[in-house]
Amino acid sequence: MSSLPITSEQLAASPPEFRALLQTVIDYYEGRIAQLEGRIAELESRLGKTPQNSSLPPSSRHPHAKGAAGKAKSKKKRGGQLGHARHERPLLPTQDCDDVESLKPSECRRCGMKLSGRDREPLRHQVWEVPSIEPHVTEYQRHRLRCSSCGATTCATLPPGVPTGQAGPRLIALTALLMGCFRQSKSRTALFLSTVLGQPCSTGWVVKLQNQATGALRGAYNELAAQLPRQPVLGIDETPTQEGPAKSWLGTYVAAAFTLFAVRPSRAASGVTDLLGPSFEGVVHCDRARMYWSLSRLQGCWAHLKRDFQALADDGRGKVKRLGRDLLRPTRQMFRLWARYRDGTVSRPGFKRLMHPVRQEIDALLLRGAFGGEKRIVGMCNELYDHRTRLWTFLDVEGVEPTNNASERALRHAVIWRKLSFGTQSAAGSRFVETILTVIETCRQQQRPLFPYLVEAIEARRLGKPCPSLLPRA
Repeated sequence: MSSLPITSEQLAASPPEFRALLQTVIDYYEGRIAQLEGRIAELESRLGKTPQNSSLPPSSRHPHAKGAAGKAKSKKKRGGQLGHARHERPLLPTQDCDDVESLKPSECRRCGMKLSGRDREPLRHQVWEVPSIEPHVTEYQRHRLRCSSCGATTCATLPPGVPTGQAGPRLIALTALLMGCFRQSKSRTALFLSTVLGQPCSTGWVVKLQNQATGALRGAYNELAAQLPRQPVLGIDETPTQEGPAKSWLGTYVAAAFTLFAVRPSRAASGVTDLLGPSFEGVVHCDRARMYWSLSRLQGCWAHLKRDFQALADDGRGKVKRLGRDLLRPTRQMFRLWARYRDGTVSRPGFKRLMHPVRQEIDALLLRGAFGGEKRIVGMCNELYDHRTRLWTFLDVEGVEPTNNASERALRHAVIWRKLSFGTQSAAGSRFVETILTVIETCRQQQRPLFPYLVEAIEARRLGKPCPSLLPRA
């Protein structure tokens, strides 16, 4: 360190006014230096954030990025490992094939002798091909006839179920599927319909078909929304999106047998209570966002907590690092015990008994952090300790899990859709998105064929019938 530019003797010999001015300058720059050091520490902590110690999505990390230092690289080659189960596409029964060609050799491959007969077990080789795709167009000729008695003319009406527009149920269902499930833009959807199906299409017509799909499916959506307040356990998560120039939020509500998406203009708690109602008494899986605090029973996500504890363990300050490591140890033990309970190795009474010391240790560590005097951890530990009952609801209520993974998995498709589309341009677009995402995810949960359901719902609307229900079948 370099010596001071002024000695203590020179400072003592200087006028009092100069010493006071110098002390003011020193105090200013010491405060400024402390402020900048804090800012540097904050920026350095941001640089160290990964999906393992923060809420950054896994997609934010390059798949070929190096792992944690000190982790041994696997010596296994890529691909299937020696001895793994072989997976092959089974052959269709011969009677189910569209064409069967019997191939027989005409002469012996060694001596050239003519061959005859048949092989009882020939080698079977099947080739799959997409048929030539052409639109099926039906023309309805509505004759207008004049009455010979009174002279009035009468025009024939379209049969029940025939649309006044030019799109049939399967075409509307496919259009909705391309945009909602396969995340194609309106222009790409129009291009696919035109070039692959031979169906003349424009982006404006795609919007019309989209709105028709929304109208056909909205009855099932509203029926699921009415069932939300009756669910004993719900997983809730949300992601920001856009509706035109305004910011919006796309939320997911995951029940045991269905999932509902909703686009709302705000992240405020009123958006949740509007859907769940004032009488909702179930348990909600969620992160620690304050918008959920108005609900009576919550289960905080331990996957989020584990990442937060890992961030503490990665911190450069000794007291923060020690607390992070100490919290990670019982947290990992909790996940190991949960895995044993989930696979049936441990009974529920046994699981609760084994979790008792783990719960006590974590609560004590949070209390230690709250009174540790370290600014980095006091606020977080205070909040967790004051609301610690929300961390352990899964111990008290059977059927509740310690993480919010179900809603995060359900939201993943919506997040990818939002990143590709940048949101919607109107309220009608938002209604389509929340409706089609609800149908897609619910059909996946129930292992229900998606495309046939879409066609059935659109046909029902054409015939004036109620939309087929998405509630679990009895």
